[in-house]
Amino acid sequence: AGTIFEDTRTPLRLWFHAVYIMAQTRCGISAKQLERELGVTYKTAWRMFNRIRSLLNEDDGPVGGEVEIDQTYIGGKRRGRGRGYIANKVPVVGVVQRRGTIKATPVDNVRARSLLPFIRKRVLPSAIVYTDEGREFAGLRKRGYAHRRIHHSSQVYVRGDVHTNTIEGFWSLLKRGIGGVYHAVSAKHLQSYLNEYAFRYNHRSDEAPMFQTMLGRVEKA
Repeated sequence: AGTIFEDTRTPLRLWFHAVYIMAQTRCGISAKQLERELGVTYKTAWRMFNRIRSLLNEDDGPVGGEVEIDQTYIGGKRRGRGRGYIANKVPVVGVVQRRGTIKATPVDNVRARSLLPFIRKRVLPSAIVYTDEGREFAGLRKRGYAHRRIHHSSQVYVRGDVHTNTIEGFWSLLKRGIGGVYHAVSAKHLQSYLNEYAFRYNHRSDEAPMFQTMLGRVEKA
């Protein structure tokens, strides 16, 4: 009672098997594959899949220290050229603490009025913030952040400790995982996929196996 196993007639042995399968993969597993592995219907596999993923939403409050912020686009094929041709994609903003955790969420657009509220919620004012040269980040210094920028448009990607390579590495893992495992993700469910990949990233160096880490979320959720 009070856990993801409540009100289910599926044996707990299958639930634990499902958690184990999801924990053993680096890039995730589809509900269709879960259906084949467990020998259940697709409807049952989808329900188990989503309940287990609901455990992976973490919010430990704002981060400080050295923080990288960046945005990307998830979804269908890009049409045309330039920043104005992304109507068929979902913009996502991410905040990662170097040698720490990451949090990512979809936003309506990548303008400052959409990104800055998320940044204020996720990043402490004392943090040193690293971004690219995007105009949407221009107001960070006015809001009290120590803001350092790297100019990708000038083919500069690292200048001393100024870079956004950490969060761009996460975007690469995320896109390869979604493209290779799920192929397509709807905007409606995108946040749960982001939570799953962020959880895997945040706990990649845990001493405990991922299976144990995921089971440890059952009571917390």
